[in-house]
Amino acid sequence: MRVLLFNKKQKLYDKSGVGRAMKHQVKALTEAGIPFTTNEKDDYDLVVINTIDPSAFRMARRARRQGKKVIVYGHSTKEDFMNSFALSNQIAPFFKIHLKRIYKLGHLVITPTPYSKRLLDTYGLNREVVALSNGVDLARFTADSTEKIQKFRDYFKLKPEQKVVMTVGLFLARKGLHDLIEIAKDRPEYTFIWFGHTPKAVLSRKIKKAIKNKPANVIMPGYIAGDIIEGAFANADVFFFPTYEETEGIVVLEALASKCPLLIRDIPIYEEWLTHGVNCHKGKNNEEFKTLLDDIIAKKTLDTREEGYKVAKARDIKEIGKQLGKIYKRVLAEK
Repeated sequence: MRVLLFNKKQKLYDKSGVGRAMKHQVKALTEAGIPFTTNEKDDYDLVVINTIDPSAFRMARRARRQGKKVIVYGHSTKEDFMNSFALSNQIAPFFKIHLKRIYKLGHLVITPTPYSKRLLDTYGLNREVVALSNGVDLARFTADSTEKIQKFRDYFKLKPEQKVVMTVGLFLARKGLHDLIEIAKDRPEYTFIWFGHTPKAVLSRKIKKAIKNKPANVIMPGYIAGDIIEGAFANADVFFFPTYEETEGIVVLEALASKCPLLIRDIPIYEEWLTHGVNCHKGKNNEEFKTLLDDIIAKKTLDTREEGYKVAKARDIKEIGKQLGKIYKRVLAEK
């Protein structure tokens, strides 16, 4: 068995969850000892498609014509495309049609969670859809990263007593950026750091207005990788993820792996694997979020970090690699 991980134009996706998932697959297969290549000119038995651009569509069609097996990742849905970029809601029905075309090219579709599987099962794909987490590189994220923590605090010139609420994501209404900014206005005693970047040209008017009017305690440093963001995960008082819709959210797993207290929106995607007061905290609106932020920072809530770490550990890349190997072998064996 030899797998082709199709990663053409990967640089376009490096700052997104899809790009992170692609890197995770490389490490997962390496850890599991599964032979793979990223060169489409090499021999292979099965191709894995993560993206939905024209080059990925052509690759999937070519592989099928050659009698190769194709697995397509269902990272995207119409539901998580809405409320994202400018005009995304108007485009969403056409986006769904495009998704169906490429997902149907797979002999099997992998999607990160049971929730996203349920969504894709309603798309009429006539393909098996399997739920398997994108995983988390557990070794990269640890609460004992003293040197990384110092780099993080030095980079942002944080005082010892300064309380930090962090998040990571694109600048989208779907991600809840406007909500975080409104909450920050009412909590000037906390420093809010939103890591990530989105080209200004594709931002919705709502998000442009929110960013323009953000208070001084909201820092938006752009896309930062490596020790600084890993130190942030290890040191922040809260990882706050007010997203309205996801297919998983790798950054949530990274927060759990770092034992950073997690506050998320109470939405269906998290119902089956994250439980309020056990391995995370959940709120439904900004008023609940403000109360929960206060209580978590003041340590008035149950400590959910150890239980949260167990969730991340179960999704360690090493385990994901083993499960991918089983899926690949099964698809190759099917006629």
